[in-house]
Amino acid sequence: MEQTTSMEIVRLELGEQSYNIYIGPGVLDNGELIRSTIRGHEALIVTNESIRPLYHDRLLASLGSSIRVDTVVLADGEEYKTLESFESVIAELMRAGHKRTTTVIALGGGVVGDTAGFAAACYQRGVDFLQVPTTLLSQVDSSVGGKTAVNHPLGKNMIGAFHQPRAVFIDTT
Repeated sequence: MEQTTSMEIVRLELGEQSYNIYIGPGVLDNGELIRSTIRGHEALIVTNESIRPLYHDRLLASLGSSIRVDTVVLADGEEYKTLESFESVIAELMRAGHKRTTTVIALGGGVVGDTAGFAAACYQRGVDFLQVPTTLLSQVDSSVGGKTAVNHPLGKNMIGAFHQPRAVFIDTT
């Protein structure tokens, strides 16, 4: 673990799929750091109704004007971790003309992270993905390890893929 003034960096070593987890106060406002993990010039933020008013504008400000950003707002709750939510993310990527170089950014808890990550794994056979977890459980569990999935009426997390994020940003404030 690397220590900086107010931010810790944990390196998850996975060969070619290795990535950093940035942890500290104000990480969400560190636009230079967040932008450095985005390879293209477009992104899709996936969030939910509860998180959007709290953190969406801060993330948009951090991304700046050099990245075209679209947003999908999902309904809030485990019951919305569905193929329908997944399809709404895919539909927005297609409607807005996102290319293979896009980055999907999950801004929210486990449902948002799982749904956005699964969409990133599937869109054009896999695009970049960032996790910005906003709940304690998603910060210590679902945002790390690349587990992405949606539920099916016959079972939880039965439709999914392993798709590692390029980075995880955990803002402790």
